[in-house]
Amino acid sequence: MADRGLRGMRLGTQSMETAAHAELAERNDVHYDCPVGHVITMPFSVEADIPLSWECHCGALALLRDGEQPEPREVKIQRSHWDMLLERRTIPELEELLEERLDLLRAGRLGSPVK
Repeated sequence: MADRGLRGMRLGTQSMETAAHAELAERNDVHYDCPVGHVITMPFSVEADIPLSWECHCGALALLRDGEQPEPREVKIQRSHWDMLLERRTIPELEELLEERLDLLRAGRLGSPVK
């Protein structure tokens, strides 16, 4: 008898309640403008904190319409090994060191490479 009562049901995957008398939370439609020209409209709860930017479907960063612009982040310029070396030594110093090492190499006073 229990078999007939549950026939045709997928237990745990569907709710038995209907949305007929459910009250949805109050919402605001928020518009974001993409630099490519797309407009994104997202519904947010009235109580929600609205983000200043939203990622567009094209991958660009869409900004909140009529909102404050986010503060630009300070971009750290990546330095190469050469840039860091030039912070420690000048070109004439490097040329002098190169000549010293070449003289030692030519004189055979530098150790041979390990095999």
